[in-house]
Amino acid sequence: MTALAGTPGTVRLVLRRDRFLLPLWVLVISVLPANFAATFQGLYPTAADRLGYAATSGTNPTFLAMYGPLYDTGIGGLVTQRSGFIPIALGLISALVVIRHTRVEEEAGRRELLGSTVVGRQAALAAALLVTAAANLAVAALITATTAAQGQPFAGSLALGLQMAAGGIVFAAVAGVTAQLSESAGTARGLAFAALGGAFVLRMAADTGGEGNSLAWLGWLSPLGWAQRLRPFGDERWWLLVPLVLLTLALTAAAWRLSTRRDVAAGVLPPRPGPAGASPRLNGPFGLAWRLQSRPLYGWLAGFAALGLVFGGVAGGMDDLINDNPDLQEIITDLGGATTVTDAYFAMVMNMLGLLAAGHAVSATLKLRTEESTHAEPLLATPTGRLHWASSHLLFALAGPAAGLAVGGLLAALVHDAGRLPDLLTAALAQLPAVWLIAAIALALFGLVPRLTPVSWAAVAVATLVTLVGPMLDAGQWALDLSPFTHLPKLPGGDVTPTPFIYLLALTAALTAIGLTTFRRRDLSLA
Repeated sequence: MTALAGTPGTVRLVLRRDRFLLPLWVLVISVLPANFAATFQGLYPTAADRLGYAATSGTNPTFLAMYGPLYDTGIGGLVTQRSGFIPIALGLISALVVIRHTRVEEEAGRRELLGSTVVGRQAALAAALLVTAAANLAVAALITATTAAQGQPFAGSLALGLQMAAGGIVFAAVAGVTAQLSESAGTARGLAFAALGGAFVLRMAADTGGEGNSLAWLGWLSPLGWAQRLRPFGDERWWLLVPLVLLTLALTAAAWRLSTRRDVAAGVLPPRPGPAGASPRLNGPFGLAWRLQSRPLYGWLAGFAALGLVFGGVAGGMDDLINDNPDLQEIITDLGGATTVTDAYFAMVMNMLGLLAAGHAVSATLKLRTEESTHAEPLLATPTGRLHWASSHLLFALAGPAAGLAVGGLLAALVHDAGRLPDLLTAALAQLPAVWLIAAIALALFGLVPRLTPVSWAAVAVATLVTLVGPMLDAGQWALDLSPFTHLPKLPGGDVTPTPFIYLLALTAALTAIGLTTFRRRDLSLA
């Protein structure tokens, strides 16, 4: 039997398990550049309008740090700059997918079960990388087709699609390596995220000072910098695809090699032995939940802090950006819903923080599902009750987003104007009812149909699409109402009534009760 025996069947298994999530993230990400193109064509119809945009966003250090340089002042160039976050998002998603189908399978014991059949040692790694690469190439194909359909040059559209896919494919290979290093899925994710964060920091440091600055060379140390320097619509540099492909092949070869040097369920790096006696803080279900949830929580808090700093720093330049563009001002006001531009901007970015918090809430809630299929059975054989165990994890799904929003709102206020701290902190925390409702949906699925818990991410995706894209597309009110964030007041600056908070919290309480009650009555699902 060869090392790749059974790979086609394993690919079908991966596709079967991700039949909902895979098409969802491919489609959601693929429509974003085309939507940006349609929006920019309406906002900046003339060359003079686009030069005005380039004079503001093209030189704003915060915009350069977030999205990268503006290489061309055409619509395609503007779309490319605004899509600068997509390779990072694809890298994050791809890393999660690869680790889910490699290290998580080993941690749960399913990899050993598959290995007892006619499945080769490298089949799982190969299947995860093949499916993830194919999904990223599907994103590239859709972006190319939809952007070209907007009237943009095909070569630039193709370069844009490949630029987006490159981030996903490279960091899928990075995750293939980190999945071999540690016996813990959490550590493997942390290492992959650290590599992605390091690449982003290098790219950001290179671009913040504009093209030709003294730190621009740092961009050549980051695969995200290589992808960005493809320059779609701005004299494309196709040769940069070569080092990206070579890096992916080298990482894949390294993952393959490392996989042959370890036992199944073990990692290349030896586990660090713990103390002979556990700390009293780890005694009981809450201590275990803290041990499992605290490290991811620190990472999320760092993300909220970074976004708070960026959003607060950008706020000062918003007036310069939109003063000469009433259409853009109208869109930001539609998204933010407040009377002044700065308030509308902060209302919009607080929505973004809320969407990020919803992602954290779902992630923390789904830890219940991971633990149910691995460690819950021996734990629940002790006097520990199911509700006690589930509530310990649920506490992090509720308190974690609250802490993240507080950090984001606090830092945004301190960077922009400390006098606005009460307003911005209130605006950030006002997102919590919508965040908690999405966490409650995940909990209800966990109790009712545990195998469908990944569908919880669809709630986050729908809320993101409706909240950020719906107003720009003039979607009907019935469509906007699908997002719980639509029902919240636009703060700061908006009118506050208790009714939406009461309805959202009541619905959250009902779904939470359904999730906990059904989990208490059903059998454990170990598959």
